[in-house]
Amino acid sequence: MRAVSANLFALLFLCALASVFYVWSTLENRLERHKRGFSAPGAGSFHQGLPADLSAKTFRALLTVPAAQRPHLGDRLEARNLTDQTASAGNRDYHVNGDNKRSAVREGPLKLVSPVEDGIFWSEWLEDLLPVGFSEEYALSWRERARTYRIVKLEPGCGRISNQLATFADGTKACVRYGINADQVQGETLTYYLASLLGITNLPPLVLSQVNSDSEQWAAVRTRIGGLLWSDRAVVSLTEWVSNLTGVVTPAPLRQESSGLHPVLGELQNKTTAELLELMQWSDLIIFDYLTANFDRLVSNLFSLQWDSRVMERDTNNLLKTPRGDLVFIDNEAGLVHGFRVLNMWEKYHSTVLSSVCVFRKRTMQRVAELHRRRDARKRLRELYRESEPLSQELGFLSDEHAGVLQDRIDRIYKHILHCKAKYSQL
Repeated sequence: MRAVSANLFALLFLCALASVFYVWSTLENRLERHKRGFSAPGAGSFHQGLPADLSAKTFRALLTVPAAQRPHLGDRLEARNLTDQTASAGNRDYHVNGDNKRSAVREGPLKLVSPVEDGIFWSEWLEDLLPVGFSEEYALSWRERARTYRIVKLEPGCGRISNQLATFADGTKACVRYGINADQVQGETLTYYLASLLGITNLPPLVLSQVNSDSEQWAAVRTRIGGLLWSDRAVVSLTEWVSNLTGVVTPAPLRQESSGLHPVLGELQNKTTAELLELMQWSDLIIFDYLTANFDRLVSNLFSLQWDSRVMERDTNNLLKTPRGDLVFIDNEAGLVHGFRVLNMWEKYHSTVLSSVCVFRKRTMQRVAELHRRRDARKRLRELYRESEPLSQELGFLSDEHAGVLQDRIDRIYKHILHCKAKYSQL
């Protein structure tokens, strides 16, 4: 009888903890939206084929599990980070890579040609309408500046209290991610550079910095650092803060009552050009999150349906949108390292989301196919990371086991592409 009572008490305690984490994460998101001046988006929902055996743990709780207590699997961008566009000469308009002609076409009626070509790929004319988000040239310029800019203020505003919103001397801002542990900073950083390899430009630029209150960059916030209890010389990530962004609700084809995003002309030709361009970005996002095993975005919403039946009617975690409709993938700390550590728990949800999409950006899939053919994802990612980031040695890289997981996921996506091509190439 005592054993039964003890087990019942433990179960009630775990349920209480899960509720606290869920409520706290909701409050964090609402506070961040308030700081950004978010407007409330329209309602929506998610994807069919949900597994029935949903776990009782929350995805936020998993982020707090120390690495030593998880199964060991081995040794890029941050997030609610992006530029304050009202500040200084260092600022930029997110749409610097677009033009007025493209904007007008986006808002107009759908072209009288197919939105899909070669069976499963978005048409070239649609690809040409999608402006580069954070171009390679812009990202390089921002990173060079961010490595040397003096930080004059640290304040809450980037999620959990251990992260801070930094203001540089010129008035621009960045999110500083300290992370619960080094896995999160490493995962976010490597996720950023993997996006670069794939040509995905929806992630804001990121650099690493070593906290040192005696350095010129950090000296002005020495007192604040002491109050945060950050470890001396800890490696943190700085990600550009971009203002004037809004939340994003899952589009209709990816909601639970729909069959998925497929290259069926009858379903796509009634979409506006702007809607198609957003769906194109969603297809990139789903491929990208599957590769990195990032459970803290679409997958977490899918998971949360067990206690929140309306979660898909609200904003998707860690996904924002510019006034013109370009998606921004933020807060990628759950990608790669931590995502791979807890992969066994989340893989069924990742697979469900991946299976919902059978239309892709050709340019992204060409890079996936190349990584599959050459089987050198580890080598190319490590080279780009070390060439681009002076603190790469301090933060470390993927273990051999994690690098193998990444290559395996690339191979799985390639096989999924072949499956979709076989299914839809005759349509």
